[in-house]
Amino acid sequence: MAEAFQFELVSPERLLVSEQVEFVVIPGAEGEMTVMANHAPVMTTIKPGVVTVKTAAGATERYCVFGGFADILPSGCTLLAESAVAVNSIDRDNLAKRIQDAREDVADAKDDMTRTKAEQYLSHLTTLEAAL
Repeated sequence: MAEAFQFELVSPERLLVSEQVEFVVIPGAEGEMTVMANHAPVMTTIKPGVVTVKTAAGATERYCVFGGFADILPSGCTLLAESAVAVNSIDRDNLAKRIQDAREDVADAKDDMTRTKAEQYLSHLTTLEAAL
C-alpha cells in the first residue's frame, strides 16, 4: 500500500474532499499528472477535466473540474477549482451549455489572443465531454 497524504479539493461553493489519499491524478495545464506522498513541490494550473482520487481506504472517486490551480507539497495537495462536481452528479445539460457558451465566445472574439484562449477552453470542454 502506498503512503497516504492529505488531499483537499475546494471549489468556491464548498469543500468537496478533505481526506487521506494514496494518489490523485489531476488534469494539469501541461498534461495529466499523478500526485503521491512526498511529491516535489509544484504549483500548476488546471484545465477542465477529471480528477481521480484513490482514498487511503481504497475507494476510487472522480470529480469534474473546470479550471483552477493545484498546490502540491511533499505533505499534501490542495486543488482550488473554479468549479467542481462529483462525476456521478454531472449535469450533462450544464456541460452542454458551457460548450455552447464557449462556442459563442470563439465566434464573438474580437482579436486573435481572445479567440485562441476561447478555442483552447472549448477544446478542453469537448475533451471532457468525450471522457464522460
